[in-house]
Amino acid sequence: MKFRFWGVRGSIPSPGPRTARYGGNTTCIEVRTDDDTLIVLDGGTGLFPLAQHLLARSQQTAREGGIAANIFITHSHWDHIHGLPFFTPLFVKGSRVRLHGAYDPVTGKGIEHVMAVQLQNSYFPVSETQMDATIEYRTLEIGQAIEVGDAAVSNVLMNHPVTNLGYRIACGGKSVFFTGDHEPWHNPHPPGGSEHAAFEEHLAAREREIDAAMRGVDALIVDCSYTREEYPSKLGWGHGTFDAAIEMALRVGARALYCTHHEPTRGDDELEAVFADVLARYAHKLGGLRVHLAYEGLEVELP
Repeated sequence: MKFRFWGVRGSIPSPGPRTARYGGNTTCIEVRTDDDTLIVLDGGTGLFPLAQHLLARSQQTAREGGIAANIFITHSHWDHIHGLPFFTPLFVKGSRVRLHGAYDPVTGKGIEHVMAVQLQNSYFPVSETQMDATIEYRTLEIGQAIEVGDAAVSNVLMNHPVTNLGYRIACGGKSVFFTGDHEPWHNPHPPGGSEHAAFEEHLAAREREIDAAMRGVDALIVDCSYTREEYPSKLGWGHGTFDAAIEMALRVGARALYCTHHEPTRGDDELEAVFADVLARYAHKLGGLRVHLAYEGLEVELP
């Protein structure tokens, strides 16, 4: 199994000279299983260059039978879905695109809602009925595991203002886990009260559930938007820190950690500086954990 990053920025695309090394596209990760089944994690703007790559790689396939893609959406915030209408295989006859994601308790709708909203005429000129591919929707139950090709894909509810599923993909004895957006746990109730104690128990149970889903993973891909100094002013925004990601990776016994969802205002030089700072602070604790900054084009094959 292998995976490749096509978008590593968070919140909004940030192209330009300051982000040229790591990339300015928002979240999109291509996963290839042992039998070459295509699984895509999130549909940010990185989905568009992935689509161009797929067509160039499989021109004969596209002409004869189209492209088969299984897209798993962590959550419905724009930076994780706004590449979907520009996924070129949707316009290729014979392609089959299956979109997976969670039920939205606010709208009362399943994963089909993320396409329906974007393809309204006010926002996009092409309707779904004009797309040549076969489009299928699969709304997942929280905790539901499904088979996709030769892989098993399971999910767990992460900590974000909207329903966000973290996905674990397992194939051939190897595994990768992607958090989507995930914030460190915070108890809003003041210490000493009964509400604080009860909420602490709730948070501990949630953390144990997520840790179990990540346990022993070969590659852990985590939202690392902020530094520990920046985080207090971003409390409740639903994003993680480098420190929290490393602590999580150590706690669950991950073999490698990939830091992604880079803050869009942070240029590449600044990104490398904050990354170097956190690595220096954790150097004595990392042991065998390998920690990487994700960048567009980074491809990892799990041995």
